[in-house]
Amino acid sequence: MNDDALALGRLQRTEAGFEGRLQRLLAHPPAAVWAMLTEPAAMAQWLAPGTIELRAGGAVRIDFADSGTLIDSTVTEFATQRVLEYSWSSPGQPQRPLRWELQVDGEGTRLELQVRLPAGEDAAKACAGFEGHLEMLAAALEGVPIKFPFDLFLKARAGYGEQLK
Repeated sequence: MNDDALALGRLQRTEAGFEGRLQRLLAHPPAAVWAMLTEPAAMAQWLAPGTIELRAGGAVRIDFADSGTLIDSTVTEFATQRVLEYSWSSPGQPQRPLRWELQVDGEGTRLELQVRLPAGEDAAKACAGFEGHLEMLAAALEGVPIKFPFDLFLKARAGYGEQLK
């Protein structure tokens, strides 16, 4: 993503809080994108170290050690290489569902991420964080993993904040 064209998703208020929809068109088949979303070694390249049991009801554990955040959740929807949904939460926290959807798009994959957050949370920050991680995902798919793009995060956070005004 270059500095001149920040293509953000859509963030809006809902009755329960907020919903963000972020998309990427990736020049890789769904199997390759799915592997990045679900295989521990691949997840560590763009998201954080973790494991996901690939079935509805499966355990999700993702450890963002740098921030002290531990996702300890359950897969709520699962369809191989098409849909993966779990909460970006730990027990006792509000539910923050993430829904990853993959669709074939020509020779590549259209990836849509739906982020839902309860009222009172910083939805612009959350969506901006996922913009950064999606940028890392795209780089990892190309075989050139990158560090979290903090400049992109800051620009995206401001842009998502504008969408909520």
